[in-house]
Amino acid sequence: MWDYPRPPRVERVDERVTILLGGALIADTDDAVRVLETSHPPVYYLPIADFAPAALVAAAGTSFCEFKGAARYFDVHGGGVMRPAAAWTYPDPSPGFDALVGRVAVYAAPMDECTVGGEIVTPQPGGFYGGWVTSRVVGPFKGIPGSMGW
Repeated sequence: MWDYPRPPRVERVDERVTILLGGALIADTDDAVRVLETSHPPVYYLPIADFAPAALVAAAGTSFCEFKGAARYFDVHGGGVMRPAAAWTYPDPSPGFDALVGRVAVYAAPMDECTVGGEIVTPQPGGFYGGWVTSRVVGPFKGIPGSMGW
């Protein structure tokens, strides 16, 4: 992970990615991409079309990434549960990040379970970043106490 690039790189994922919320499977795809950035675990972006109907509802708020551009947020719904602003998208990303159009990333912590290739992911520490930690990713990661200045 410390050899991940800066600026970040987008790459295709050759594994199945799933998300459960409220006991319901709300996303299931073999068409994910991930963003790799120095000091961050990968952030996985799934096609909006691969989410269950009504799983994503536009939410208030935006943020800005110096690399990817302006993000918009979604409340995530599943199995009678709602997690506010737990997913985001880049509807018009910066040049070089066109692969993110029509895709959504989800914070793993508020979900019941997120998997990559059948492995349950661990959420990136802290509440700001949305990386998914698997056994193939070695930290420390941004988001742990004392990492704001990295």
